[in-house]
Amino acid sequence: MARIFGIEIPNEKRIEASLPYIYGVGRQTSKRILEQAGVDPDIRTGQLSEEQLVKIAQVITSEGILIEGDLRREKQAAMKRLSAINCYRGIRHRVGLPVRGQRTSTNARTRKGKKRTVGAKK
Repeated sequence: MARIFGIEIPNEKRIEASLPYIYGVGRQTSKRILEQAGVDPDIRTGQLSEEQLVKIAQVITSEGILIEGDLRREKQAAMKRLSAINCYRGIRHRVGLPVRGQRTSTNARTRKGKKRTVGAKK
């Protein structure tokens, strides 16, 4: 497996489809990176030379694209800031409810977790 910034990306896939294995790089970002690095997007990752991998890494750093730990840290800091100033979004993050105005009467199971039935006592 090829390694870029310590992240292993699959050798058997096209490089265009392999780059999104890096947290913070999606399909569109992948296309832009390859275009600027001058690498053919149809080449398999295993066929890339060492200098092409270095070029891809240089483009990522020069473009200022946040990936992996840096991006996770920044997202965590943003959530912590919202929570600290007690704004509505921060409170929703803290309580574990949907943040962007979705309904919670039904649905929202991803955010709320597994159903807990409350039994009625007589």
